[in-house]
Amino acid sequence: MAGATLSAPHHDHGAARGFFYAVAMWQVMVVAMMTPTVLPWITAFARLSTPGPVTTAVAWSAGPTLAFTGGYFIVWLGYSVAAAALQTMAQQAGGMVGDRMTPSLAGFVLIASGVSQFLPFKQACLSHCRNPLTYFLANWRHGPIGGFRMGIVHGAYCLGCCWLVMMSGFALGVMNLAWMAVLTVVLCLEQLAPGGAWLGRAFGAGLAVWGLSLLL
Repeated sequence: MAGATLSAPHHDHGAARGFFYAVAMWQVMVVAMMTPTVLPWITAFARLSTPGPVTTAVAWSAGPTLAFTGGYFIVWLGYSVAAAALQTMAQQAGGMVGDRMTPSLAGFVLIASGVSQFLPFKQACLSHCRNPLTYFLANWRHGPIGGFRMGIVHGAYCLGCCWLVMMSGFALGVMNLAWMAVLTVVLCLEQLAPGGAWLGRAFGAGLAVWGLSLLL
């Protein structure tokens, strides 16, 4: 009994450390993948926050810009916590082998990720992400608090645009650097390139076919 009593806190602490490590891992992945797509938004926000003409980066209004960036990544921190919780539950239920899901679960995840690329909700979020100036001009709020609130709103749209596609990491391996690079390129082209929406749909079709192949 004494041994069991003494080992329980150690087990709890180990589980807590593992969970926080998973959260940190997901957040690092999110920051690495989403920074290229949010940079145009940060740049546009910084320029609009500056009272006069911007000639150098030093002239940008740092406070509201940092608040906008912080609001954006706080939304994605919430996603990292949810993804880490899902990862922990899947590991405990035997749904993961190492750092990736079993083939059957991976198939369902890839299909869901692919189908999400065609949903109207996804397209609405993508339209928002492709037009920063339209959003800022219609919803501008001054100061750091305003910047933080706009960052949260944009982060929510960005989350709606990308969260299911990023879940494909469960199928290919959490922190699979090659797959992270592929997703980063696809998300950047989808949000920044002409015809990016069609590229995103083509990528989604490929994911769905891949998922079906795993199930069949």
